[in-house]
Amino acid sequence: MPITEILAHNAKTYKDEVALVEINPELDRRQYHTWREYSLIEPNPNEDYRHEITWSEFDKKANRFANLLLTRGIGKGDKVAVLLMNGLEWLPIYFGILKTGALAVPLNYRYSSEEIRYCLDLSDASVLIFDPAFVGRVEEICYNIPKVKQLFYVGDDCPSFAESYNKLTGYCSTHAPKITLSDDDFAAVYFSSGTTGFPKAILHKHRALMHAARVEQAHHSQTHDDVFLCIPPLYHTGAKMHWFGSLLVGGKAVLLKGTHPELILRTASDEKCSIVWLLVPWVQDILDALERGDFALEDFDLSAWRLMHVGAQPVPPSLIKRWKSVFPHHDYDTNYGLSESIGPGCVHLGVENIHKVGSIGKAGFGWETKIVSDQGEITTPHTVGELAVKGDGVMIEYYKDEKATEAVLKDGWLLTGDMAETDEDGFIYLVDRKKDVIITGGENLYPVEIENFIRRNDAVKDVAVIGLADARLGEIAAAIIEVKPGFTLTEEEVNRFCMGMPRYKRPRKIIFADIPRNPTGKIEKPKLRKIYAADSLVAKQNEIL
Repeated sequence: MPITEILAHNAKTYKDEVALVEINPELDRRQYHTWREYSLIEPNPNEDYRHEITWSEFDKKANRFANLLLTRGIGKGDKVAVLLMNGLEWLPIYFGILKTGALAVPLNYRYSSEEIRYCLDLSDASVLIFDPAFVGRVEEICYNIPKVKQLFYVGDDCPSFAESYNKLTGYCSTHAPKITLSDDDFAAVYFSSGTTGFPKAILHKHRALMHAARVEQAHHSQTHDDVFLCIPPLYHTGAKMHWFGSLLVGGKAVLLKGTHPELILRTASDEKCSIVWLLVPWVQDILDALERGDFALEDFDLSAWRLMHVGAQPVPPSLIKRWKSVFPHHDYDTNYGLSESIGPGCVHLGVENIHKVGSIGKAGFGWETKIVSDQGEITTPHTVGELAVKGDGVMIEYYKDEKATEAVLKDGWLLTGDMAETDEDGFIYLVDRKKDVIITGGENLYPVEIENFIRRNDAVKDVAVIGLADARLGEIAAAIIEVKPGFTLTEEEVNRFCMGMPRYKRPRKIIFADIPRNPTGKIEKPKLRKIYAADSLVAKQNEIL
């Protein structure tokens, strides 16, 4: 069943109930100076900071956009690119695209103009819809994207090179278009996060979207009364597929524009949120702010909050232990996934397995997993291999990239590129990205293992371990460390702390710097390797001179 039918059902069953709430802290004049630095948008004092729409309004908005697209000749097989910041229009636009039978192509809001152009061309998008945050970037390329025939702008003051979504949809019917969809119709093209290179286009069918919704609801037991707090960007499968669990039961979701620790807790308190999905940096920021005394838990009513789950990257066990010490009544869960497997859920820990914190869990609802050697043989417990997953959420292909598709799809199994091992109970532990493994003097080093150890140091806010070229050992492990505000840390202190690891695992180079992360919380290791590999080369050249 296509997921568009769930929206139509909710619009009929929960017609006047709230579906989506948008919270924009920039427009809350009470907290403007405190929260401004955490936002990407400019304030407008004439707007309210909180807006909401009902399920009926949601469905009507989707139908209006669908009918607009159909009048412009957009239908099955066409691609419509979405370049929007989180807001109340994002999901109705996404569903409007799906209702026409066209494919939605969400784009990363951090893309440069050239990356936007590349993705539009690769995906064969014929329509681009964007908002004020992207006017400059779209204007740079609008005359150099020949496949894109129509540009729609969401917001006031429409630029001359686009058409106004707000005005045009106002003239369109609110009735659902009569388009027949099936699970086997193509639904979306997502782009890989780019942590291992330039983004690849990932093709999914409607079956995968519906599978993601069922998986999420099965894992987190959403009911109609749950309220989901969504902070990560909706262009990414992670945020959207977690929300799909709420869609399935007609539950309310709150879209929060901002990541300030107090803002997250204030929103959870005011909106009575029961499920909150956080990224590792935000979890740490909340705990650090509480430890510093920036605010007190007593300032918030968090009695409705029942589940905190984390994903998008390996989760340090020490961080969850800290969280549980502050929020002992919260269930904790983690999900593993990737855009090629329609986001989170192909591996799932489960709230009942808190004793296995550090593991990503076992095969999720409706999924199969295995860990294989380079020869394709299934490994034994405590033996590192590559994690492979199989289920209805596996992508159809990397769009227009047969070679890359053949490299990762084997008899229905998706090779994830993540190295992992199981324990004696069958729980899976991530070791690292296959491409991030460091080979030093013939020994394999797994950066995540070293990062988890260093994070135990109370002065460490964040850490990333990368390999740098070395004439004698081939590669050495370098630890880039971000120190917590108000703390100090020296290279000597780090080296002394790392004495707790076997000698060959200890980083041979310590660098103090900020850790770059992408919008879904993953460390941008290619960027770090580019920076510090270049620095290392310059240093070697200076030594020679």
